[in-house]
Amino acid sequence: METTTLGAAGAPATTTAAPDGVRDGSRDARAPGWSVGVDVGGTKVLAVLLDPEGRVVRSHRAPTVPGPDGLLDAVTTATRSLTVAHGLPLERLAGVGIGVPGVVDPVTGTVEHAVNVGVASPFALAAAASAVLGARTPVRVENDLNAAVLGAAHAVPDPDHPGDARDLAFLALGTGVAAGLLLGGSLRRGTHRAAGEIGHLTLVPGGLSCTCGQRGCAEQYASGSAIDAAWPSPDGRPAPAVLFEAAAAGDPDAVRVRDRYAWAVGACVRVLVLTCDVDRVVVGGGVSGVGEPLLAAVRAALDAEAAASPFLASLRLADRVRLAPAGVPVGAVGAALVGRGEVV
Repeated sequence: METTTLGAAGAPATTTAAPDGVRDGSRDARAPGWSVGVDVGGTKVLAVLLDPEGRVVRSHRAPTVPGPDGLLDAVTTATRSLTVAHGLPLERLAGVGIGVPGVVDPVTGTVEHAVNVGVASPFALAAAASAVLGARTPVRVENDLNAAVLGAAHAVPDPDHPGDARDLAFLALGTGVAAGLLLGGSLRRGTHRAAGEIGHLTLVPGGLSCTCGQRGCAEQYASGSAIDAAWPSPDGRPAPAVLFEAAAAGDPDAVRVRDRYAWAVGACVRVLVLTCDVDRVVVGGGVSGVGEPLLAAVRAALDAEAAASPFLASLRLADRVRLAPAGVPVGAVGAALVGRGEVV
């Protein structure tokens, strides 16, 4: 089943049922515990309806319209589209969660410095959305990477501790590089909401200039933007896919760029493990679409460094790296978990 509405700028937005095997279409909409999660990105908004057992039953996608009004409309339209399509009254929702880039105060539901979505000054997003949806619908807001690490913990279970992810990092490789941290079962936001900003650690002293004003930041070597700069796509396809295909075909320049990139990502993994000793580092973001070739390259880079260090070898860094599962919107799923209060 699919319903189509219009985005705020007239662009199409779609609400679809989740694929078979991901949903339980017979789930009673009257049962408690349903939630909506909205993952707001710089170009698109992806929302999901989660059933009480944590399964995605419907999804909604729309273009991002920058600014507070566009953000509010995206959240409320997605929520209404999902609940109407599933025959679920708004008042039956345990909550609506919103994952948004920028500095987020989860207590007040305020977001600011979210330049990618056109929100610079403090905006009380939770209060505004609740006013539109109705006071009986709780709305909670979280930083998008914090939401993503919750979604990753939900979607990538720990085989040693099923259902009890305690220490995990979600490493996002997109336009920039950053991580969400789940430590001791709790989100680690940091005193100034800056925990996980590893993209601005110096990786190459005196290296490439970064927009943050520093030189040699990890973001300049381990992001999707870094691949765009080092190996531009000639045909419009994503540069990471083009690079890894060329490397697999034996192009020596592509092999060199790929291995340098894998080394940089491996350095980010090493930082996360050595500072937080997380059980797993789940790699997501646009570059993760490369899939197993990316994972193999990063693990090979980590193994190469471990071969020269008994200490690193003892930490089994390569074994801790996982890919975010393809086709699972971990950011939106995590936001839905935030919406129903599964956050500490």
